[in-house]
Amino acid sequence: QVQFVESGGGFVQPGGSLRLSCAASGFVFRSYAMAWYRQAPGKERELVAAIGSTGGDTGYADSVKGRFTISRDNAKNTMYLQMNSLKPVDTAVYYCNADRTRHSWNSLLLSWGQGTQVTVSS
Repeated sequence: QVQFVESGGGFVQPGGSLRLSCAASGFVFRSYAMAWYRQAPGKERELVAAIGSTGGDTGYADSVKGRFTISRDNAKNTMYLQMNSLKPVDTAVYYCNADRTRHSWNSLLLSWGQGTQVTVSS
């Protein structure tokens, strides 16, 4: 069974940093481009960062460029999101899954973890 376990969220002040982790299982992790998504209350889930299957190709939403860095360790079936210079608008539940822009209609996108809460507030 496909499983995503996100961790590393928490409460931080504006300008602070967090490092999120995503442990994936139940599929061949190294074969898929992956992504981090976030969903704030009352808003749609949005893709914020994506990474190719080997980690050599990355992309970011304009809102997080220069502040967030996505990475992965295929040997550990784990993906990371380093978040720096956090802003209140970054407050959301963060999820990991396959990159929907490169794996359209993939069944992996039917399975979502609990996510990890990131709260940025003074």
